Amino acid sequence: MSSEIPSQMKAILVKDGKGPSDNLHLGEATVPELGDDEVLVKIKAFGLNRMDIMQREGNYPLPPHAPQIMGVEFSGHIVATKNLGDIQWKEGQEVFGLAVGGAYAEYIKVPARMILEKPAELDWIQAAAIPENYLTAFQALRTICDLQKGENVLIHAGASGVGLAAIQLARAFGAGKIYITAGSDEKIQFCQDVGADKGFNYKASDWSEELAKHTGAQGPAGSVDVIVDFIGAPYFNGNLHSLKRDGRMVMLAFMGGAKIKESVIAQLLFKRLRIEGSTLRSRSVEYQSDLVQGFVREKGLERLISGAQKEGDKLVIHKVYSWKDIKDAHDEMQANKNIGKIVITVDGA
Repeated sequence: MSSEIPSQMKAILVKDGKGPSDNLHLGEATVPELGDDEVLVKIKAFGLNRMDIMQREGNYPLPPHAPQIMGVEFSGHIVATKNLGDIQWKEGQEVFGLAVGGAYAEYIKVPARMILEKPAELDWIQAAAIPENYLTAFQALRTICDLQKGENVLIHAGASGVGLAAIQLARAFGAGKIYITAGSDEKIQFCQDVGADKGFNYKASDWSEELAKHTGAQGPAGSVDVIVDFIGAPYFNGNLHSLKRDGRMVMLAFMGGAKIKESVIAQLLFKRLRIEGSTLRSRSVEYQSDLVQGFVREKGLERLISGAQKEGDKLVIHKVYSWKDIKDAHDEMQANKNIGKIVITVDGA
């Protein structure tokens, strides 16, 4: 490692290894040593995700290859590389990318195929807001559910970071109608402003009944071809009812619980439904690298760059915090106050 790179770095750590947001503090950690086909990035900004809160509380089992330091997405510039072979990265290049962990720090090591060059059109904060949300949404819509042009989509938790990304990508990839659920009229309006056609307030009515009324779906015929779900058990029956024949659903979380008390699953058979669960972080480095490259091949990044310049398609940044205020950032997300992405800047980077 270059003599200009210190052996120690600042990082956000958790006192006692887990606990409330009060346990978050800025401490010291060892700068990671590079292996073959890896790059070392000096971080400018990183994104906050709900999995970070779960990890901080000790409720998120880490993949075997993940470091203890939180954070799975970042932007910054390359300061070192090791044995990259055919991959052409150089020191000084501005990049952003996905990681299995370790982004709450001054430096992070990542596989060379899990980063992308930062376009000049995006600033550090915008770039840090992309990887986890948009790659998760891309994986859900295209890799898993194989969304086709003209198909109708239902996105639960539409005002979440991944939800908003899914709305924008579904529109970019030519979806027919895009429906969402959210917990307030304000959030519904926001989702419609970024591309949703119709939203349903789950606190005010039965969203599945309202969706069926809106689309004119009769009986179990269903209204949508694809569902992206984060809620789990409370929505399971409604999801089955809302899917059309040959419909696909991806389950990305169980925010409402994982135990289904009463359910009639016959629709799985006679409607030929396909349901798949996915957690991106637990995937292999090879899978995540291929996902990043697939996102580029399908021009996902180009769509975001052009979208960043348009009011209705802008990357949705809820709030930006200094990493000295990381507790406040965690509290903001944990209280479900955010609409869009929370991004943290690394002071002095």
